[in-house]
Order: sequence, then C-alpha cells, then structure tokens
Amino acid sequence: LYDRFRDRIMFPIRDNRGRTVAFGGRVLTDEKPKYLNSPETAIFHKGQELYGLYEARRAVRDLDRILVVEGYMDVVMLAQHGINNAAGTLGTSLSASHLSRLYRYTPHVVFCFDGDEAGRRAAARAVDLALPAMQDGRQASFLFLPEGEDPDSLVQRIGADAFRQLLYTAVPLSEQLFEQYSQGIDLEHLDGRARLSNLLLPAINRIPGEVFRELMRSSLAE
Repeated sequence: LYDRFRDRIMFPIRDNRGRTVAFGGRVLTDEKPKYLNSPETAIFHKGQELYGLYEARRAVRDLDRILVVEGYMDVVMLAQHGINNAAGTLGTSLSASHLSRLYRYTPHVVFCFDGDEAGRRAAARAVDLALPAMQDGRQASFLFLPEGEDPDSLVQRIGADAFRQLLYTAVPLSEQLFEQYSQGIDLEHLDGRARLSNLLLPAINRIPGEVFRELMRSSLAE
C-alpha cells in the first residue's frame, strides 16, 4: 500500500457550495503524471467541476466575465496578483457541463490558450462546445498567449495591470469562428466563398440564440 498523492502539493477542489469534494496533486519532481486528481466518485466528476470557481464567486460580487485556464497554478498565481475571476479545468478538456456551469454565474466566458498549435486545436474544440451554449446575451472570447507562456508565467513577467489589458484583446467567438473555418480557403473567388458558406452555415445553425444566429448569418452573407 502507498499514498496515492505521495510527494505532491495538494489542491482542494470545491463544489459550487464550497464543499471539498476531491483533490488535485502536483509532483515536486519530474515524475509522471505531473498532475493527479482524485478518482471519479458519486460526488466528484472532473468533467463538471472547475478549480477556483467557488473562490471566484466569493471574491468577485459581480462576475461580468470568467477567465478559463488549464492549470491549478494558473488560477493560484492570477489570484495572487489580484485577478480573482479565473477558473481551471482540472487538467481535462473543456466539457459542455463546464460551460453550462460557467454560464450560470457569468454572461461572458474568456478561454485562455497557449499560442502554439496545441492551443489552436484546444480553441477549435472550445468553439465547437460554445456554439450550442450561445443563448442571446451570452458571450465567449478567445485569448491566445505568446508561445511558451502560460497565465502563471505571463502574469509574473508583465504584471497584473498589463495582464488585465490583455483580456480586452480577446477575440470574440464570431471572429474566431470565421477565422477557424476560413483556414486554407481562398475568399477572393466565388467558389471559395461558396465553400466557406457550405462549411460555416451548419455551425451557425447550432447557435440557439435567435438574434445572435441571425447576426452571424448576416455576417456570412456579407
């Protein structure tokens, strides 16, 4: 027998009522895996919980936006710099359950990704998940960090004020959607535009918010 979390820094994972339902552990050495979560139980499903969301709700009375990051230390370091509206996905991919929970507490979710190829792939998955969650009045944006940086390292390097300013440069879902689907398509020619329309219209039709859906259709028509 041995301790599941031996030689790890422990992070308590709290549910939306502040009860500790699981733990995350980070190694102090180069051992793998780097992060380890409690096993799934009747009260803990990592595809639903977000690290730091309970604390963010307590720290910020009016959560006008929530920054979604990957790691525990990203959330901790941002909070240490006074940026208290971040939540982490427990080392797992973003899920529809995560989004559903986030939009209970804020109208605007900002996804934070590394600026590398893996970050772009993660953003594509986030776009796919966000579309069916886009009721009218909700927003989603995408913040891409410089390559090799994560929120933990970046906020330490540039400071809290500069990091807050970065949040306002996040790309809206509408722009990210067009950018993503137009990759490799020549929009100078009619057949390219027709191809984009053929690819993009089914995605736009997944948006449940009628006003947003119609605005996106108008943008596509233009």
